[in-house]
Amino acid sequence: MSQAPAPRRRTGAYVAIAAIVAAVGGAFAWTAGWLTPDRLTAARMTDAIEATSTTPYPGFRRAHAKGICVVGHFDGTPEGAALSRARVFADTGTPVLGRMSIGGGSPYGLDAQARVRSMALVLNGADGSEWRMAMNSFPFFGAASIETFFEQTRASAPDPATGKPDPERMAAFAAQHPEAQRFAAWAKSAPWSDSFANTQYNGIHAYRFAGDRGEQLVRWSMRPQAPFVEMTAAQREAAEGNYLQDELRARLAAGPLRWDMVATLAGPGDDASDPSTPWPEGREQVVVGTVVLTQAQDQASGPCRDLNFDPTIVPGGVALSDDPILAARAAVYAQSFDRREREVARGADVDGTPPAEAAR
Repeated sequence: MSQAPAPRRRTGAYVAIAAIVAAVGGAFAWTAGWLTPDRLTAARMTDAIEATSTTPYPGFRRAHAKGICVVGHFDGTPEGAALSRARVFADTGTPVLGRMSIGGGSPYGLDAQARVRSMALVLNGADGSEWRMAMNSFPFFGAASIETFFEQTRASAPDPATGKPDPERMAAFAAQHPEAQRFAAWAKSAPWSDSFANTQYNGIHAYRFAGDRGEQLVRWSMRPQAPFVEMTAAQREAAEGNYLQDELRARLAAGPLRWDMVATLAGPGDDASDPSTPWPEGREQVVVGTVVLTQAQDQASGPCRDLNFDPTIVPGGVALSDDPILAARAAVYAQSFDRREREVARGADVDGTPPAEAAR
């Protein structure tokens, strides 16, 4: 997609946190709320996510609006097949369709300025099964419950008078929620990678694998085979708007890119229902397969544009855990998908041409 120049500005710590909240906003919400008028619903949560952006972008995703389509395949391992009977672990060459994206609700955001990067995949098994994944570069979530995330999203909405989140409101929220403080500390201190290709993407939620080893709670990550290279603040400031997408295309032109899918097995006492709680270091890890990406294509005309990467769609041999945030994601994903599809049907422009305000 074309990228118009945009002004770069320094932001305070709380504004930075607010941007991250907006970046991952579409991923976590409440479902089945139609039973009582005061209960959270997918529509109310999606409304709150939309309110974190000062500019609406009809026809685009409510979060992670800027992305690029990728295709490739997945090669399973014997170790993966022992953990789960899902067909993808027994096979090699399983087709993969995916999307690499940055956080935020603008499809014209500056790649190198986005703190959160994401990988979403669909694996189509030879047995007709389908597995959809949505992963992010942060290692844990910033809210311990659905209600807390709703509060966080509302706290990060911009003040009409300034167009920015209220730092005092954000600080008050963080003071009451240790998990939000822990997430903010990660966002402030973790090094920034200089490529989509050398970023690790984490599933965050726990799932249940069923195979020869019985039933096992796991969390997985996509660990890059490309070596990590840190991108400095000066490099991020100087980078072109489509830096990550352009860099990804250049790497793919030189050859395939690979990530090992690493399953971390839960140990005694590990909380599978709270994605804001990291599991202890030293838990057993198993390489269950490898994602191999070979091509990239603009999302405006690519096959990933109209896909809903609902992470509750899993194959046999994989089941959802008791994580309520994971269970809730499907409703908000569907709500966002329905809204943008209706907007496209009404003529929303999603060809990637920046609107007038993005060109200023």
